[in-house]
Amino acid sequence: MADTSENNPAWERNIIEKLALETLSEQKRRRRWGIFFKLLGFAYLTVLILVLGDWGDTAEKLGEGKKHTALVQLNGVIKPSGEASAEKVVEALQAAFKDQGTQGVILRINSPGGSPVQSGIINDEIRRLRGKHPAVPLYAVVEDVCASGGYYVAAAADRIYVDKASIVGSIGVLMDGFGFTGSMDKLGVERRLLTAGENKGFLDPFSPQDGQHKQHAQLLLDDIHKQFIEVVRKGRGKRLKESPELFSGLMWTGAKSIELGLTDELGSVEYVAREVIKAEDIRDYTMRASLTERFARQFGADMAEGLMSAFGKFGLR
Repeated sequence: MADTSENNPAWERNIIEKLALETLSEQKRRRRWGIFFKLLGFAYLTVLILVLGDWGDTAEKLGEGKKHTALVQLNGVIKPSGEASAEKVVEALQAAFKDQGTQGVILRINSPGGSPVQSGIINDEIRRLRGKHPAVPLYAVVEDVCASGGYYVAAAADRIYVDKASIVGSIGVLMDGFGFTGSMDKLGVERRLLTAGENKGFLDPFSPQDGQHKQHAQLLLDDIHKQFIEVVRKGRGKRLKESPELFSGLMWTGAKSIELGLTDELGSVEYVAREVIKAEDIRDYTMRASLTERFARQFGADMAEGLMSAFGKFGLR
């Protein structure tokens, strides 16, 4: 039988006490879970910093005047916001050449290509540094792939070493995209494009392809292709065995690239450091992206790149 005011005059107080106790219990549970998630977040952040923070890079880069081989890595697509940006590669190269203990520099390349501007900046800086430090050679060592913009960079090296199964070449330029006019017609979508300047809608993917725009785009591609060819010829000189297909955008194995004069010899980073530079101690000068930069690239630059992929790209690939 339920308590009432007639049977239990303190029933109101009992209910209030019960509600208060339940509220306190709920607050304790929330506090415990809050502490748990804070600790979990702190542990996750600590692990993330340890993984991405590249502890030890600064210590490793301090050559302290001891003789060593300086290593700079160029990995991935060459673009302003990536690990292989001209800013990061150039800064690493400058630090490597500046160290008095550097006996030679190895540029290890694993890149399918990328921006012609970024590739050109790195190529120019390699030539400048080689001229400023004539006693310090720079060798490019190709591992899996050195194509297009990657080879644009490698062409500035004193010598290029490859694995027999490396992929080398792709001396060409492309601009790609999509046309959506057929899909729009089927969906009944009307394109309304307003411009100030008759060519401002250049290569708009939602408009029919314009013949004059296509012709102008081809002129741009041909001009950059000529620049690429001149860089390769300047870098390789008489070693290059020219043929009609050499600058057609084709790629070859490392073994075949030696025959064509695109590269020089078979060799790994360790081989070049030990047998060519004669300094087995290898110190890595590669610039790593900070934690903030990696998050920014993940949530910002990658999104922008996805949009560029949808609407068209322009680069050495």
